[in-house]
Amino acid sequence: MSDRRVDGSESAVAPDGGVAEDSTIEQPALDPTADEPELDRGLIEAWAAKMISNPDRAYRATFYVATIFFLVTTLFPFYWLFMVALTPRGSLSDVGVLTPGGFNPAAFIEIFQTLPFHRYVFNSFLIATIATVAVLLVGSLAGYVFGRLRFRGRNAMLLLVLVTSFFPPAAFFIPLNRLFNRNVDALRPLISDGSLYNTPYAIFIPLSAIFLPLSIFILMTFYSQIPDGLEDAARVEGTTRLGALFRVIVPLSAPGVATAGVLTFISVYNEYFFSSLMTDGRPGSWAPMLEGILRFQGEFEVLFNLMAAASIVAVLPVAILVIVAQEKIVSGLTSGAVKE
Repeated sequence: MSDRRVDGSESAVAPDGGVAEDSTIEQPALDPTADEPELDRGLIEAWAAKMISNPDRAYRATFYVATIFFLVTTLFPFYWLFMVALTPRGSLSDVGVLTPGGFNPAAFIEIFQTLPFHRYVFNSFLIATIATVAVLLVGSLAGYVFGRLRFRGRNAMLLLVLVTSFFPPAAFFIPLNRLFNRNVDALRPLISDGSLYNTPYAIFIPLSAIFLPLSIFILMTFYSQIPDGLEDAARVEGTTRLGALFRVIVPLSAPGVATAGVLTFISVYNEYFFSSLMTDGRPGSWAPMLEGILRFQGEFEVLFNLMAAASIVAVLPVAILVIVAQEKIVSGLTSGAVKE
């Protein structure tokens, strides 16, 4: 006689009513993979299976691929420009993929001796700065209205603002060119001939209008995420709605403001279409830095080493701005906020 336990083992009952030694019936262990057939995977399927089973390997592979792609497509052209800039003018045909055809660092000084290239860079930098300030000022006001206020026709007006950014800049050139080349008597106290041609106004006004919709959309997205309690607290303390915008909402939206500012500055700084058509190409007429780079291309000779050196010098202000803006974005993301 035997009793079956819960765990599947049996115990024999002795004739005197006691329990005899356990006689356990061992159950065979089940192998979950015993009946699964071996999969005949191809090379890609086997690689995908390894990536799924080991996510760290997939992350490392993605990081290496992205890094190599970035180095090849972004940094290598600058390195090749540096090689061309260091090569003497008569040895440009000897430039290799990774080595220059000589060593002539004087090209970075010659670009300022051949042309007043510093004036071209200053023109682009000043125009980009003015346009960025104007875009951030107007974009902050419009972003606050669209992001934090509710009124009839809001979506239609926002759509109308965004649609204007879809048009190519060339579509606005003819009416703007006729407008800025017209002599206006009201402008004669400020401008001698009363025309905006060959002035910075003819460049940063249309460029600010072209890049304003994108900044409005970016700032509207960030402003709408600020809790209403922060603005209400500022209003209770006696500040106006405009004061709450620039004292509370804008500082808390530092990542959005920095992003809109950097995108606007880089776009205006690198712009050539409007800048070249609204000026006569002279540095005193607010010609951009791209116009200065093209000045090294003569009728019978092209100074490729000087063009490469000028391109490297011209990109330095943008590189410095990106580094500074990156710090601002990080500080904005790590700044404190009130939890409601």
